[in-house]
Amino acid sequence: MQKKDFIYRDRLLRAVTLNGHYRISIVKSTETVRSAQKKHGLSLLASVLLGRTLTGALLLASGLKGEERIQIRMEGKGPLGSVTAEATSHGEVRGYVSKPIAELEFDKNISLGDGIGIGVMTVSKSLYNRSRPVTGTVELVSGNVNEDLAHYLLQSEQIPSAVSLDVTIDEQGGIANAGGVLVQAMPGATHKETECLEQNVRTMPVLGSQFAEGYLDDVLDRVAGGMAVKELDRYPVDFFFRCSRERFRRSLALLDPDELLAMEGDTEELICHYCSKKYVFTREEIDAIAQKAKIRQN
Repeated sequence: MQKKDFIYRDRLLRAVTLNGHYRISIVKSTETVRSAQKKHGLSLLASVLLGRTLTGALLLASGLKGEERIQIRMEGKGPLGSVTAEATSHGEVRGYVSKPIAELEFDKNISLGDGIGIGVMTVSKSLYNRSRPVTGTVELVSGNVNEDLAHYLLQSEQIPSAVSLDVTIDEQGGIANAGGVLVQAMPGATHKETECLEQNVRTMPVLGSQFAEGYLDDVLDRVAGGMAVKELDRYPVDFFFRCSRERFRRSLALLDPDELLAMEGDTEELICHYCSKKYVFTREEIDAIAQKAKIRQN
């Protein structure tokens, strides 16, 4: 990796206005979305919507701690079926599309949100102080992820928020740039300040062009619009998955032994939803797992 690539690699920046009224998170996720596109063989439609969802998950996860994680799932009647992304505060994110090669038929009345269509967004948080995930569900407003995340934050968490997520495609169908901005109002925020910051987010150049010419600090300056801010931290982000052959082996061991023994064929192929990696288990391996499970039951 060259020095320039390291300096401008995918990262998330967290900041707060000095008056404490607003939290601002900005992420560059270009390589992260490229990795997802390559791993899953995504269509252009799936690349943009999964890319936005991955980016949105990273922004929401920036307020978590340690191994806490957040999952965003959009499910609708459109051709993509569902889009899922999961992220941690470490900058790790992963995700998948149920129908990764789906596209929309060309029509002047078709919009990006039609890829998901009429449906719902569910956001689940796995937190240290909760034995079960905290989950909220809202109807999709547009299906383009931007408006849907802002709607979720206002309806489920009562946090007025400005959200901007962008994935730009190059002439070859690859990911040119990707990133996102999340501005959240805190207690004490005034209506005038909120209008000003929302206007800054709405009128700034698209994030793709900003990241093509600058970096996180330049975007922060545009979003703040002269309001004094303090950087809290910044950290790398990556498309990350923890699947392994051993994890799949343990998952098979949780199945009923009779189900395992009833599997037909000389091999069984298992595929990780998050990275599309395939793991093949032989008939002998599956029988051995089933026998060990039966011994534990007895």
